[in-house]
Amino acid sequence: MLTHIKENVGAVMVDVGEKKETTREAIAEAEIFVGKEIIKAIKEYKVKKGDVIAVAQVAGIMASKKTWDLIPMCHNINLSGCEIDFETKDESIKIYSIVRCQGKTGVEMEALTSVSIAALTIYDMVKSISKDMEIKYIRLNEKKGGKSGHYQRGEL
Repeated sequence: MLTHIKENVGAVMVDVGEKKETTREAIAEAEIFVGKEIIKAIKEYKVKKGDVIAVAQVAGIMASKKTWDLIPMCHNINLSGCEIDFETKDESIKIYSIVRCQGKTGVEMEALTSVSIAALTIYDMVKSISKDMEIKYIRLNEKKGGKSGHYQRGEL
């Protein structure tokens, strides 16, 4: 039991009403390690559930629009765009997301949610081939706009 949490009971959705609207953008990435067999099946369109990359791309875009519904303290943001791209490697797939809006709060969570759901969608579509997969490196690469300004992740 985590008794120390009881000291700080409560939750608050931050009021962004007084904040200035600015152009905001966030870039996130994730990587799913699937192995050579699954990469081959994806490239040759031999996955029973269909085109893995196309479905994962749509899932990632849909997830960016539903972030506020999935993460309790996120605001409902009117997104102006979401792009999901994939880089296939020997044993993994890197997923990139760029999310944009004109608003009072940033889109970091939307970008992170989109790559996470895209990775989980890939897992779901190929799990009949092998369940020996791992999703790693879900991270924010860059964020622009807003009071805190520009952020760019350094090398890890």
